[in-house]
Amino acid sequence: MRYSGKTFKSMKICLKELEKFIRDGKHLEIGKPFERFGGLRSREILGNWLLCAVLNFEQQPERLRICTDPQNGDGVIYDSKQKILEFMEHILVSQNRKTDKNIETLILEHIDKKRNNGGKAYASGKSLVVFLNRKGGNWTPNKIAKKMPIDLYFNGVWVVGLHGVVNEEYIYNVTKLDVSGRPVWQVHIRKYFNEWIVNRIQ
Repeated sequence: MRYSGKTFKSMKICLKELEKFIRDGKHLEIGKPFERFGGLRSREILGNWLLCAVLNFEQQPERLRICTDPQNGDGVIYDSKQKILEFMEHILVSQNRKTDKNIETLILEHIDKKRNNGGKAYASGKSLVVFLNRKGGNWTPNKIAKKMPIDLYFNGVWVVGLHGVVNEEYIYNVTKLDVSGRPVWQVHIRKYFNEWIVNRIQ
């Protein structure tokens, strides 16, 4: 089956488009979808971009592209070498939600919410990105991975979130929740948003 959708020509072009929304910060939380890019929100494009950044780093050379989803999902990551499409679903852990729950509990609740939203038919063949836009102490990927349902439905679950801003450089953490291993990367976006560095820290 063939799919048609819009795509960014390169990771650099995509990052430059995201710059104003990343600097704003508020848009990632409450910004409206972009009609010209398949109804994706800025945080969904950023989440997919961060996954492409770390996966391209692991696989090299750059081969993954960010595309819209003609089925109205939260974007597609396209492997231009293997000709494989990975359909994405996103959910936001909001900074505006008032709660005393810790980050680990919130992440698990948001995974369950997406998992139960239509069940296996809804989640099958997709990867889930939890966009962590909330401060609240440290959390441990190992603990969350062990508490996730055995029958997850999704192909995999990723957590992305801002680690901090240092000398005008934005540093994002990217974590894959997997019982067989919990790899963690940091993506350093340079101050002019024209370069980035990926480090695997676990």
